[in-house]
Amino acid sequence: MGANAFRRIYGSHPLHLLTLIAGFALLGYVIASIKPTALWNPNTWWQSIAVWFAAAIIAHDLVLFPIYAVADRLLLATGAARTPTARVPIVNYIRVPALGAGLTFLVFLPGIIKQGAPTFIAATGLTQDVFLGRWLLLTAAMFAVSAVCYGIRLATVDRAVPVRGREPHADETTY
Repeated sequence: MGANAFRRIYGSHPLHLLTLIAGFALLGYVIASIKPTALWNPNTWWQSIAVWFAAAIIAHDLVLFPIYAVADRLLLATGAARTPTARVPIVNYIRVPALGAGLTFLVFLPGIIKQGAPTFIAATGLTQDVFLGRWLLLTAAMFAVSAVCYGIRLATVDRAVPVRGREPHADETTY
């Protein structure tokens, strides 16, 4: 059976099936290694890995995904991304730093809300007061780098090639 026949029957490339099998094998190994009891803390239920995992799924699928899907649609609705005269769409220059800001917010969140402050102070001798400011600076830097990249891209776009959907001016016509 060739790859095309497999793809026709399975619906995807053979590497897709191999990746799925490897992922489920890894999941089985992890569950067998750490035992399901490690996923549940009977003393304080809200600190259980299973509860946090379920909450993350619910929070993402029911809250966060609709929010950033609407935000992306609003960004696309502004017309900046699909204007036929736009030489360089701005959409990805906004999406990438926004994604970076969201992911780093998840990383910095325990420090921003000062979760585990006594342990942090005991371990480092420092406070967690700097986390919000550092996250804001990191987010601003990501957007600034993206803006600079967008500016460079705008500046280096070949101006000799006419933009689709626009007629050349009389002085641009060559005979």
